[in-house]
Amino acid sequence: MSGPADQGFKGMGEIRMKRIILTGGGTAGHVTPNIALLPALKREGFEVHYIGSYDGIERKLIEELNIPYYGISSGKLRRYFDPKNFSDPFKVIKGYLEASALMKRLKPDVIFSKGGFVSVPVVFAAKHKGLPVIIHESDITPGLANKLSIPSAQKICANFPETVKYLPEGKAVLTGTPIRQELFSGNKLLGLDFCGFNRSKPVLLVIGGSTGSAAINEAVRAILPDLLIKYQVIHLCGKDKSDKSLTGTPGYVQYEYIKKELSNLLDAADVIISRAGANTICELLALRKPHILIPLSAASSRGDQILNAESFERQGYSYVLKEEAITADSLLEAIETVYHNKKTYIEAMSQSKLNNSIETIIQLIKEVSQGV
Repeated sequence: MSGPADQGFKGMGEIRMKRIILTGGGTAGHVTPNIALLPALKREGFEVHYIGSYDGIERKLIEELNIPYYGISSGKLRRYFDPKNFSDPFKVIKGYLEASALMKRLKPDVIFSKGGFVSVPVVFAAKHKGLPVIIHESDITPGLANKLSIPSAQKICANFPETVKYLPEGKAVLTGTPIRQELFSGNKLLGLDFCGFNRSKPVLLVIGGSTGSAAINEAVRAILPDLLIKYQVIHLCGKDKSDKSLTGTPGYVQYEYIKKELSNLLDAADVIISRAGANTICELLALRKPHILIPLSAASSRGDQILNAESFERQGYSYVLKEEAITADSLLEAIETVYHNKKTYIEAMSQSKLNNSIETIIQLIKEVSQGV
């Protein structure tokens, strides 16, 4: 574990900064909303610390931002049989003891949890210490980690109106998802220049997720000759998922991963194809980007992406194409439909009431930490 020791009170009458512990990990989706809160938390005078797993994706993302990071043991909680089900509970117990020691050392005023399995021992330790906890649930139905944590929380932030009915009365607050503010600073011309594109054709941005979606990658590449007649294509294909045979194809670029330039690429895009992870689709909503959602199939997930996509479709924000329904014709039709009706989609997204998520969540954090 790394991080500064508790400084406590430095002098008579001097007030210590409010201290918050953020937790969440396992996937980028359990970390980026926490990162989005950081500027506002610092403006409000909070001293921020982060608890995650020893070597999860969250560690690299948080340490790059110079936030004190503390790794604890984390066991996966499964609904299915696996031999690790016998050993992982001991990892969770170890994580609980480590989190408890950190609570005693850091003396936080409030804990904010974005979920993921590593958050469970942190939330349990906070409850044992009598510390207030706020949980954020991105999907329509809570995942297993958040289900276990909900009884320990004072407030639960929900991303979808439909989620509120699954949460205890009096605890749920419809907030939306915190969006990284740097995404709003994109520059279309810089994005086009980065890709070697120009303004002669509209731009289609394909986002296959951090690990890359084989189904989306294959479908897009299968219709690439047809797409390039009308569009320029930016393909974020995932680690080790690039197709070297397509390198140098005019009007087509592929990147395994983009970080710094992402905001510019988003600004350059006229239509986006994406999975339906809650954080990603909320970013598309906030940016008012016409898009096609291809959710993970029920066979490959607990079905949360399907529910997310259906909610956005009902509200008029998205065109949804089921993974099992992807063909050359159906994908081309979806792209053409969204491109020709992009003003309608933009207008629908502009009516969304989930535009002040960071302000709403920061206010909740301030309220629950006042009694500590």
